[in-house]
Amino acid sequence: MDMYRTFLAIALSFVILLGYQYFFAPPVQEPQPPATSSGQGTVASSPDATVNGAPTTVSSTATEVAVDPAARDITVETPLYTAVVSEQGGAIKSFLLKQHRTGISKDSGAMELAPASNPADRPLLFSLDNGANTELPLYKAANTDTQLKAQQGQTELVMTATMPEGVQVVRTMRFSADSYLIPVQYTLKNTTDRPLQVSPALIWNSAPFPHTNPPSSYLFAGPAAYINNELVEIKGKELGKGPVIKQGTVSWAGYTDSYFITTVMPETEAPLTLTVQGSDAASRSILSQGLETLQPNSSTSYDYTLYMGPKKFTTLQNLGHNLAHAVDYGWLDLIAKPMLWLLNFFYSFTKNYGIAIILLTIVIKLAFWPITQKGMKSMKNMQKLQPKIAKLREKFKDDPAKMNQEMMGLYKTYKINPLGGCLPMLIQIPFFFALYRVLMAAIELRHAPFMLWINDLSMPDRLWLGFDIPFLHGLPVLTLLMGGSMYLQQKMTPTVADPTQARIMQFLPVIFTFMFLNFASGLVLYWFVNNLLSMLQQYLINRSTSKA
Repeated sequence: MDMYRTFLAIALSFVILLGYQYFFAPPVQEPQPPATSSGQGTVASSPDATVNGAPTTVSSTATEVAVDPAARDITVETPLYTAVVSEQGGAIKSFLLKQHRTGISKDSGAMELAPASNPADRPLLFSLDNGANTELPLYKAANTDTQLKAQQGQTELVMTATMPEGVQVVRTMRFSADSYLIPVQYTLKNTTDRPLQVSPALIWNSAPFPHTNPPSSYLFAGPAAYINNELVEIKGKELGKGPVIKQGTVSWAGYTDSYFITTVMPETEAPLTLTVQGSDAASRSILSQGLETLQPNSSTSYDYTLYMGPKKFTTLQNLGHNLAHAVDYGWLDLIAKPMLWLLNFFYSFTKNYGIAIILLTIVIKLAFWPITQKGMKSMKNMQKLQPKIAKLREKFKDDPAKMNQEMMGLYKTYKINPLGGCLPMLIQIPFFFALYRVLMAAIELRHAPFMLWINDLSMPDRLWLGFDIPFLHGLPVLTLLMGGSMYLQQKMTPTVADPTQARIMQFLPVIFTFMFLNFASGLVLYWFVNNLLSMLQQYLINRSTSKA
């Protein structure tokens, strides 16, 4: 096998992968009014309301619900967030994260995780008929004060709603000063003297979070759940075919993008039914308990825990509930998550994620230094043999089998492995893609400054020159430095490729520079530093071989 054809194939595979993501990835969906209906249900009076615990009569078209003037808004203040809970349906009207902004600008406003304006499209609605009814009963708060604070410890919000059939629903929410977790309990009381059949379900409506600078469009954002010890991510294309129904043990279900997650966690190991419907613009997740009977003058309770906050791996890992599985790198998980840990480890000392990326790049480079060294020396030795190989090709150009036999004998004589230059690169490819995923999706880099003009490592680098540059809107200094270093590295690297391959390779720095223009500056920083280290290693090899 021609080593340099293999190298060219590897390089072009990078181009194809990154080019596909750059040119053909679907655009980020702007936040829009939710396209799914939600509502507070009543007692399931129709036998057609459920099938195996899943709703069958719920429309996927949003129903505008008028604001109830009698419903108050209860505001809960903690050091981490400001939550507004409406008495209309008991839904969460707003959830602002105090430590995260929608954009890099300080006046961009706190991050909103409950953006719906329609009362029927807000998260945390509760139904007794699997959401088939769109009515929103009044959840009257027990306290007269509409302002609650939890600066230390906990505060409690108790709200009560009465259904027409005589079922009283008492909901208790507990807010903590130091956690994004919110325990929620629903207690159903049958106030009549007859048994009632109910189909309890919690409804979690979601819409894209309103980022000023949203995550990369080809990273997943949408409804997700962890069911039967498996992560389920439901894309808009799948929702377009109709409701998605899953049954089993549900650890959590909600909405997620690269940086934030809102989710509900049932505090039961009993099998539940999850029904998800909607679109990319909005989705509705229904957690159904199934058909149950409430005996006269009896009560029963259902417990859940909410999490609405940053999608930070270490935070989610400490909270349990299998929430850490929301941070998913697919088959790269075993490599990516240790890299993320190492990145945070360096940050704990440097307090600068740009420096942490540089240190992580150095560690990765040192780990692969021996095999890279061996590969580079193999390429250097192959370069020395090129005149002899050219003669063999000319001599046996009409006899390929003989030519390959003679070339193998030549490699054996000079103790050269023709694949020696490619194998180190092949081994490093999974590590590159793992780090690529980490740097593109880690919330740690969101709005994280590095130095000078680079004030957000999750966004492309742009140096403002005082005037607008078409399409770029600033000079991509770091990206141009990365492209220049790649060009110099290529000049230093020995090659024995034929003229056609060599010409193609000369365009790679230009192609990579063009594609990296809109990549996160954290990823560009990694590539730039890696190029510099590779140039240093090549220089040391060239110097040692010239003395030999």
